[in-house]
Amino acid sequence: MDKFVINGGNKLYGEVSISGAKNAAVAIIPAVVLADEPCVIENLPKIKDVAVILAILKHMGAKVTKIDGDDSRVEIDPRGITSYKVTCEKLVGDMRASYYLLGALLGKFGKALVPFSGGCSFCERPIDLHLKAFETLGAECNILPTQIELTSDKLEGKPIYFDVVSVGATMNAMLAAVKTPGRTVIDRAAKEPHIVDLANFLNSMGANIKGAGTDVIKIRGVEYLHSCTYSIIPDQIEAGTYMAAVAAAGGNVLIKDVIPEHLVSITTKLRDTGTVVEEYDEAIRVIRENDLKSCNVKTMPHPGFPTDMQPQFVALLSTANGRSRVMECVWESRFSYLPQLRKMGADIIDNGNTAYIYGKQYLNGAKVRALDLRAGAAMVIAGLAAKGITEISDIKYIERGYEKIIDKLTAIGADIRRVTYLESLDDEI
Repeated sequence: MDKFVINGGNKLYGEVSISGAKNAAVAIIPAVVLADEPCVIENLPKIKDVAVILAILKHMGAKVTKIDGDDSRVEIDPRGITSYKVTCEKLVGDMRASYYLLGALLGKFGKALVPFSGGCSFCERPIDLHLKAFETLGAECNILPTQIELTSDKLEGKPIYFDVVSVGATMNAMLAAVKTPGRTVIDRAAKEPHIVDLANFLNSMGANIKGAGTDVIKIRGVEYLHSCTYSIIPDQIEAGTYMAAVAAAGGNVLIKDVIPEHLVSITTKLRDTGTVVEEYDEAIRVIRENDLKSCNVKTMPHPGFPTDMQPQFVALLSTANGRSRVMECVWESRFSYLPQLRKMGADIIDNGNTAYIYGKQYLNGAKVRALDLRAGAAMVIAGLAAKGITEISDIKYIERGYEKIIDKLTAIGADIRRVTYLESLDDEI
């Protein structure tokens, strides 16, 4: 079994480039199912989740071709997809975002049969809001022992109102509605950058979507979606993770290929810790020379502080002077990784959806696990800031969402490597 081994204490200097957004890619690729012609997708991150969703489309009959052998540029021809059924249960079970196939297949065929999705399991994360949106458009939803089945006599555009703001439900409703006759209005829509990116992609194929990035998205169904070439936005969370890593370890790093407007909430909180953040047109420079100061963080839907940056900031604040408070207001049970940080000496008390962090001068290296994608990133950040050796197991979660993380961190001065251990050593953690 492979692990990351980090010799902490090195400050970070240099430049790092950010890849395409995972959360946009895993929705845009299923969206190609709706197309009536081939599409070219560029700036795809070279991560496991993208490889899995492409493999699912190939299994369904799509033709996927790398352009010039480049994993980040692919042509997808969906015309070979002739069935609403997804039968590759193991592949679907490898990633959470495979549920976007429900909306895409419903929009294309008026029905869908998709196995339960997998991925990170930091909380239950039900999809009841997704199903509510499908039902509003005229679908009947059946939860089978291992699959979700959607059927309909006729889909029709209708007003959809979400009781709770949900990124996944908003995107799935968009996918289902884009070819549905009539006018669909999504009220209390999520506003994350990857929702705007999905809307822009669909509009590039001839969809009629207005209001993405606001509380209300209006969709007029179209009959045909043509080919397009589309480049995915930079990954907001990957950028924020490297920003937090520099702040935790210290140093001076230019983070390139970003959209600074997408990072405002992260930048604001880093500045609260005393970290210097300089913004340019398509880059951000992060400088941390002095001790970190404590601050309070509250996760909120966009444009608030992203829940996917909460674990990374808890790791960062574990070495900040004073007491910090982090409130998780998006997902329940997202502090399950805290025992791993405590193994490194972090002084954290959690009470429901709130964690109180009493910062220390430094953490100590330890053997820890990555419990999910962002919790794994937090372990990496803690390891970079710690004294001594940190070993991180279950790195499969980290590699689901971070392209070439070893190479990128090594290039800016981190002492991190991938090591293969015997399975028998796992019991020591």
